[in-house]
Amino acid sequence: MEWASASAAVRRHRVGGERRDGPAAAPQPGREAPAQEPPEDACGGGARPRKRSAGGGGASRGAGTGLSEARAALGLALYLLALRALVQLSLQQLVLRGATGRHGEFDARRARDYLEHITSIGPRTTGSPENEIVTVHYLLEQIKLIEDQRNSLHRISVDVQRPTGSFSIDFLGGFTSYYDNITNVVVKLEPRDGAQHAVLANCHFDSVANSPGASDDAVSCSVMLEVLRVLSASSDTLHHAVIFLFNGAEENVLQASHGFITQHPWAGLIRAFINLEAAGVGGKELVFQTGPENPWLVQAYVSAAKHPFASVVAQEVFQSGIIPSDTDFRIYRDFGNIPGIDLAFIENGYIYHTKYDTADRILTDSIQRAGDNILAVLKYLATSDMLPSSSKYRHGNMVFFDVLGLFVIAYPSRVGSIINSVVVMAGVLYLGKKLLQPKHKTDNYTKDFFCALGITLISWFTSLVTVLILAVFVSLAGQSLSWYNHFYVSVCLYGTAAVAKIVLIHTLAKKLYYVNASDQYLGEVFFDTSLCVHCVSLLALTYRGLCSAFISAVWVAFPLLTKLCVHKDFKQHGAQGKFIAFYLLGMFIPYLYALYLIWAVFEMFTPILGRSGSEIPPDVVLASILAGCTMILSSYFINFIYLAKSTKKTLLTLSSVCAVTLLLVCSGVFFPYSSHPASPKPKRVFLQHMTRTFHDLDGHAVKRDSGIWINGFDYTGMSHVTPHVPEINDTIRAHCEEDAPLCGFPWYLPVHFLIRSFSRRSCSFQTRVQRTDTLGFCEADV
Repeated sequence: MEWASASAAVRRHRVGGERRDGPAAAPQPGREAPAQEPPEDACGGGARPRKRSAGGGGASRGAGTGLSEARAALGLALYLLALRALVQLSLQQLVLRGATGRHGEFDARRARDYLEHITSIGPRTTGSPENEIVTVHYLLEQIKLIEDQRNSLHRISVDVQRPTGSFSIDFLGGFTSYYDNITNVVVKLEPRDGAQHAVLANCHFDSVANSPGASDDAVSCSVMLEVLRVLSASSDTLHHAVIFLFNGAEENVLQASHGFITQHPWAGLIRAFINLEAAGVGGKELVFQTGPENPWLVQAYVSAAKHPFASVVAQEVFQSGIIPSDTDFRIYRDFGNIPGIDLAFIENGYIYHTKYDTADRILTDSIQRAGDNILAVLKYLATSDMLPSSSKYRHGNMVFFDVLGLFVIAYPSRVGSIINSVVVMAGVLYLGKKLLQPKHKTDNYTKDFFCALGITLISWFTSLVTVLILAVFVSLAGQSLSWYNHFYVSVCLYGTAAVAKIVLIHTLAKKLYYVNASDQYLGEVFFDTSLCVHCVSLLALTYRGLCSAFISAVWVAFPLLTKLCVHKDFKQHGAQGKFIAFYLLGMFIPYLYALYLIWAVFEMFTPILGRSGSEIPPDVVLASILAGCTMILSSYFINFIYLAKSTKKTLLTLSSVCAVTLLLVCSGVFFPYSSHPASPKPKRVFLQHMTRTFHDLDGHAVKRDSGIWINGFDYTGMSHVTPHVPEINDTIRAHCEEDAPLCGFPWYLPVHFLIRSFSRRSCSFQTRVQRTDTLGFCEADV
């Protein structure tokens, strides 16, 4: 409701009891009846539109009539479910249907054949015969066959590099890595007359000790072999070389890529790179890092990729360090000073780095889309005029994001800052027009606006506190990760609690504070409040130079346009069907994209919480994420609480679902893990048979022990294992040796800071000899 017509609105919404009785009080023709001043409200004085009485005039028909609670709640739920279904549909559409395997195109069937041969070798740890001999022999054999079938326009050179070196890296707390005689298989495809510049494609064929490593990273090497075959057999001339690096030592922290980029003679030719990785098994490969800077690389991906899937949000989240992981991208960026593109499969991270990471779990369509994209981008870069002088285009960052996998929108960050500023100005003008009207018209609106802002922030804060209390209670009850195998449990427990608390706070405000205000007026005030919050968020993100600010711009621009379009109908008829339909239609883009991003967040973080150690309760993290998502999704739906006649049934339903779920969780109904063949979600436990020898600073042995070292890599520790293996309870608990490096344990990776307290509590160690001399360093045979 526009406050410019405040006096008329006040008269329309006054209750019938405020009219004067008797003919003497009747207004004279052509004159308005004097308006009686309402009592001052809790936030200060001023006129506020009141609820219309049953005998109110027809001029405000619908304005004071509340929405049906059942229809409103069901309509919003169905709206969100429909958007979620649309997101899911877009994610399942891996490739556009059409002929594949034609001459000159990527053939996923050939790539799958490579994949099955590599994974049939078994786990390929660095230094093992399977990795250093068998896999290398297979790769060289296939490369030789490809070389024999190449077009005469191209030349192929092959080199097996075995570098030795060391480097320091600021990852997992920082450490120095030394490597000796590791293996790289390097292939250079170039024009017949040679090339002075090259683009690099990188994968790694080694795996962790217990996994066949189909997704991480055999499928990427299989894709690269097929891309090499297609490019080498093509009749299209390349302008620059394409170097394919099959590196054999990535899992023991990025060693082979360092050996290549710092020691190989072809490294000096490289002007850009594409790194193929995995944080999950199959699905779509996500572009989650680009640059640094070099926006032309993003444009290359946008122009060439057939099935785009990219997000600058993922880039900023990954580079913030929230996700405890890294890729060869860092090595090429930091030690080679080369810009690049980092891609990774992210779906189904539950079986990443486990024995379940097998070739049959990767869909052929997933291989096809990755191959189509890599082939197209490499071909684009290998014929690009920008590649030789890429340093000239090293300026600024790019805002980029895909739209349901159909296409990518990309523009320079400086353009994004201008767009964001314009959107903020539009929001400020809209709000300022209301807040800066003459005092007699806006006095009450201004106070109600800031009161509404306070109520909204309080509802969000109490919602967060509520779910955190629930999460801590569940963790203390020993039922952490109950949602790991049943994600809907987290929604029913923490999601419903968050929504219920928001609805409760606003219902109390409506009943106790906004007693006589009209529903229409309150709906408008709380819409403006949500718009203000998103404007402030947009301003803050833009000020910090984050490309992800485009999300807030979407959440300001589209709701504001929607409000301007439906305002007239809302003012005349209230929250009727036409208004609701147009309102939800206007919110389609921001809510659809929000659900698209929310899917990515949970697809990435939920599996990570099953291997994130014991320092942080995973329920607290997940509950916080769910509360944050609830705040975002509720922002432009809060006004429906005030437009609805009641919220009793909604609160009762939400509270009942939350209470029942909590009881079921505490009773242990939801077991966190699963070995179901179709969708396993295993518990990660490391067992290492080892012997430790501790030395003082002079090199003398001061202590020696041996045993089986057991680590559970999630918050539940060994609590789900000991009932089935009670012998673990009889072992000696190994404590952290505070004076020894890494607590005196032979960590394969320096993740002791994630497991330190857990090592004291649940790691078992059979000790033969124990002494308490001063420790200097230790060695271990595992």
